[in-house]
Amino acid sequence: MKKYIGLVGTNSDKSTNRTLLQFMAKHFANEAAIEVTEIKEIPMFNKPEKMEVPAVVQELADKIEAADGVIISTPEYDHAVTASLMNALNWLSYGIYPFVDKPVMITGASYGTLGSSRAQAHLRQILDSPELKARIMPSSEFLLGHSLQAFDEEGNLKNPETIQQLEGLFEDFNTFVEIMKQLNHAHAANKKAAENFSWENN
Repeated sequence: MKKYIGLVGTNSDKSTNRTLLQFMAKHFANEAAIEVTEIKEIPMFNKPEKMEVPAVVQELADKIEAADGVIISTPEYDHAVTASLMNALNWLSYGIYPFVDKPVMITGASYGTLGSSRAQAHLRQILDSPELKARIMPSSEFLLGHSLQAFDEEGNLKNPETIQQLEGLFEDFNTFVEIMKQLNHAHAANKKAAENFSWENN
């Protein structure tokens, strides 16, 4: 069975993105083990000179490294991902490189109509950066709009069409993960390139 990290893209105590990942973990339990993981405890990135990362960051990096893939669910603020998600990704590309060649599925929930569409585009751009170099599933947006009304009291999605769309995308992600395993011959070189990259020398 595949093992995925479901990364909650906010430090908010109440988030429909967390609810979405929790629903996915329950709904797809027979297909994959999804560990819903928080970024709440990650401190502010301060670029320490010795490139030492906090223990909570290293623990998350180790989980990502060991996982078959990562599912990130992001809200949208000012057409972008949250500051807390940016902060986490800054740490996760500072002397450690767990996202290099790691398959990533992006989802998003928002209170409005657009369902975090701009934030998802922003996140794709970030994950494609030289220090992260993730493998982002193409042509796949799960945009959960009006998310406050989308779940019942047990945290289940209420709309059958929405569930069907999510099921199709998740099946595609499982296939994408398998394909990426076959396209990993340059992983060592990609990781070395991420380690050697420096904006200061370019």
